[in-house]
Amino acid sequence: MTEHLYFPTLLRMIDERSAAFRAAVAAAPSLDADVPSCPGWTLYDLANHLSEGDRFWAYIVLNTAPGDERPSKDGLAAPREREALITWLADSTEQLLTALREAGPDRGCWAWWEPLASPHTVAAVARRRVPESLIHTYDAQLASGTPQELPTTEAVDAIEEFLATVCTVTVPWPGEPATMDYHAAEAGSWRQTVDAAGSRFTRLTAAEAAESKPTAAIYGTASEMALLMYMRIPAGSLRMEGDADLLQQLQDWD
Repeated sequence: MTEHLYFPTLLRMIDERSAAFRAAVAAAPSLDADVPSCPGWTLYDLANHLSEGDRFWAYIVLNTAPGDERPSKDGLAAPREREALITWLADSTEQLLTALREAGPDRGCWAWWEPLASPHTVAAVARRRVPESLIHTYDAQLASGTPQELPTTEAVDAIEEFLATVCTVTVPWPGEPATMDYHAAEAGSWRQTVDAAGSRFTRLTAAEAAESKPTAAIYGTASEMALLMYMRIPAGSLRMEGDADLLQQLQDWD
């Protein structure tokens, strides 16, 4: 994925998923409703987290450079009354989108991930915010009692963004070298390789996916695969082949 060519679509995805999040908050029985996928959090906590992230990254893309110290999130708490909270959420998203547009996709900025597969740029920040809005909308829907499948386009990008940003690292894998293949029925396949050099991923062609013999492989829809990667559904709900312990080892790996 060349993020800057995809930039307008990323902004649209953030906008649409954020609107869906607000709709879930508006429909929930209470802001004190538990979020089953985020143990210990209420719906208010979830909303505060998402809005805090939007405002935090809006500041980052306009005011930092690669290698800067991590900025503070102090003073970003959302209001607790529902109508005011929904307005706050909308304002938070607008702050983020305005900052992303103003900064432009190629500007460098601070980021917490290793700049291997995901660079420290505004475009990469925009791409990171899509699954944040996507997955947390699912969380809010769960709290509201109305969970929905993830939209396919956003789910597919969430899978690859997760592998690029979260899983591509130079931290040595503590076990034996291994490969995990992820097969999304309507979207293709990816391979994660872990060894002493760290973790990296490749996108597999249909022929490579058919002929590959990984340590383990897991199969599902794009929505299921993205939810699995963010540990919103259990691995046992999907079909797995090979070493059934590998996925849990990957999820436990710091």
